Amino acid sequence: MFMLEPDRERMAPTDSDDCLEVPAVTDSDLVAADRRRGRGAALNRSGRYECQSRTSFDDGWDTLEDLPPLKTTVQEEKARTIITRNSSPDISFDRSINPYRGCEHGCIYCFARPTHAYMGLSPGLDFETRLFAKPNAAELLERELARPGYVPRTIAIGTNTDPYQPIERRYALMREILEVLDRCNHPVGIVTKSALILRDADILERMAARGLAKVALSVTTLDKSLARMMEPRASAPHKRLGAVKTLAAAGIPVAVMMAPVIPALTDCEIETIVETAADHGASEAGYILLRLPLEVSDLFRDWLLRNRPDRYRHVMNVLRSMRGGKDYDPEWGTRMKGKGPYADQIGKRFALAARRFGLNQRRRKLDCDSFRPPLIGDVQLSLF
Repeated sequence: MFMLEPDRERMAPTDSDDCLEVPAVTDSDLVAADRRRGRGAALNRSGRYECQSRTSFDDGWDTLEDLPPLKTTVQEEKARTIITRNSSPDISFDRSINPYRGCEHGCIYCFARPTHAYMGLSPGLDFETRLFAKPNAAELLERELARPGYVPRTIAIGTNTDPYQPIERRYALMREILEVLDRCNHPVGIVTKSALILRDADILERMAARGLAKVALSVTTLDKSLARMMEPRASAPHKRLGAVKTLAAAGIPVAVMMAPVIPALTDCEIETIVETAADHGASEAGYILLRLPLEVSDLFRDWLLRNRPDRYRHVMNVLRSMRGGKDYDPEWGTRMKGKGPYADQIGKRFALAARRFGLNQRRRKLDCDSFRPPLIGDVQLSLF
């Protein structure tokens, strides 16, 4: 049974040491373990824009025990545009495509979780169970690329939610998008945690041969049990590394991203992950420090307390030392890497490991000069 009550404060934690104490999570906040099996989050609090919050409670009839396990549902969204623009000064691309909203991988640390609040849904379990697909993505892309005056630059895919999450097997939106980009000679960079990308290796191989494609596989840990807890429905680490090897063998430039690095939990694996990436054919490697914006902070801290309670205070104290004493600092230029002695140490370790194993020696720039706008409808052909 559910009860509506006045909304409570759910913004970012304060700067005091109190935030290192056990987060204010009650039994009514936690979704029963049997219902959320195979999911990353245990909470499903209402989004920050809602005027009311929904709380479950036992009304004496044991109704909570009768609730079925959470299932993944997909709602089709008729998008009006598909290329998203940004002017962020600390990222390397100015446009991206997100064929899906929400992500079934359920990575507990995902910085994209707060975007589900824009849909009136929870950044918690809703983010990984109530998904949105854009079936007209390829059609919209073709239309936008055909607009007069369009200037090509690399389109990034996978920068928000994973384009190769499990529902991609059914919708195949990424394959349709790549087919459009391939026909138009348009460059693309893809980031994913899924070995499903191998399904499209044929298109990516053709595009890479013309300098139009590169791929990054995100590998956060080589510990299978930890990966299963943090990223319950993403491909296992060895599957991702297998994808790196297959793509590299096909001539596709591949990078491995340690995104995120979680201090005092996964940063001990930096050198091992970089070495393993090189052994599997990766030519580049990079990392991003753990980011905990808005609701992600409560979700991650709750996960840490349930799964690694002995590490809780250490992880959060070290992280806050790199975030100006806060769980998160969105300052341009430092939000990806953090600042302070510990952050500098992580950066130097990563750079040394990459140099030692021959990565990042040459960064391949994709071709933006071969672009051919698609012809749509009754368009007069060019004479030349």
